[in-house]
Amino acid sequence: MRRMKLLLTAMLATGAGLAVVASAHAQAPQRTTATYEDWTVRCETPAASPAQKSCEMVQTTQMQGQAAPVTQIAIGRPLKTDPLRLVIGLPVNVWLATPAKLVYDDKQPGLAAAFTRCVPQGCFADTTLSDDMIKRLRARTEAGKLEFKDSTQRDVAFPVSFKGFGQAFDALMKE
Repeated sequence: MRRMKLLLTAMLATGAGLAVVASAHAQAPQRTTATYEDWTVRCETPAASPAQKSCEMVQTTQMQGQAAPVTQIAIGRPLKTDPLRLVIGLPVNVWLATPAKLVYDDKQPGLAAAFTRCVPQGCFADTTLSDDMIKRLRARTEAGKLEFKDSTQRDVAFPVSFKGFGQAFDALMKE
């Protein structure tokens, strides 16, 4: 659950990083990031528990002139033995009845992620990633898109780059 919490907490952050505070006197957690073309691997190790290192790979979409991300795609797992999860963070004005969809190939239906919660900073959808799906995403050389419906049921799509996906994934698996 710790890493899933990191995935969700990361999407609530405005790009400044994550905040995990055990007490007012606790040391700040150690944070690292590494960029692989259009993907970033970020890790956090709480000062209180070095054995609880949490890592994820992320791609963020921002609108020009805005500090907060419009969309975030994060891949990670709560524990090394858990399956990989894809978590999508979107603005609060989404139509919750229709899942968000990562379209990696126009000839495929895309990877649907059901919405699980909304908070004032955004709405989140997630799904489990199979080994087969990871292979498909690693093989992508062309851009895909993140599709969802806004609150008026209009279709919305944001580009998703797969440049650096394989390298970021390899780095994530080494953590």
